[in-house]
Amino acid sequence: MVRVTAAHGIASVVLADPGSANALDERMTHALEDAFEAVDRDAGVRAVVLSAEGDTFSSGAPRDLLLRLAAGDVCPTEILLPKLLLDCPVPVVAAMAGHATGGGFALGLAADIVLMAEDCRYGFTFMNLGFTPGMGSTTLCEHVLSPAVAHELLYTGELRRGRAFAGCGVNHVLPRESVVSAALDIAARIADKPRHAVTALKRTLSLPRRRAFETSLTHESLMHELTLRGAARRIENEYVE
Repeated sequence: MVRVTAAHGIASVVLADPGSANALDERMTHALEDAFEAVDRDAGVRAVVLSAEGDTFSSGAPRDLLLRLAAGDVCPTEILLPKLLLDCPVPVVAAMAGHATGGGFALGLAADIVLMAEDCRYGFTFMNLGFTPGMGSTTLCEHVLSPAVAHELLYTGELRRGRAFAGCGVNHVLPRESVVSAALDIAARIADKPRHAVTALKRTLSLPRRRAFETSLTHESLMHELTLRGAARRIENEYVE
């Protein structure tokens, strides 16, 4: 489900369920929580690379989980995966060498450094399914994307090729086959630094986003009360595997 390895100060966290398009179901959520707990305990780690197997970095929440959210069986505030990246004591480099939609895109954008593939598709599909965005995406995306681009994507649910994001705040947009190697190279340059300095800088640089994330959860929760309950039929009809 999630594979974790560490060497030379770099932890590699790999979403390893390509058969589900690395969907963020409850098993994947728990596996990611365990992975980042292991990273947090490893004093030798100074950088993390988050990547995925298969053609899709992550397709976000699967249909059954979305239907449970719409029915009120699961609270949206229970899905706080971006917090794992924000609270990680060392920088996280997201190597999105695959499509990323909805919560999967939000997860990648929670990283400290973001790489995308030129020909893969990225976007927020929440509104296509009839409910407002969650997982802190209403604020987290503005760290990586310009506010104008972020807001358009959130409103429209449009998916764009990675090349469209070049120059709007994404760190690197590269050919797909180069994304992971470039992420590892960046992580290696970070891992060359003393851990105490890296963790101090991460705490400082991530503070505005961590505060914004907590604030966004309140606003997103209020919007979900208005929009989620009526979204079940649209989820059934519009969800794309």
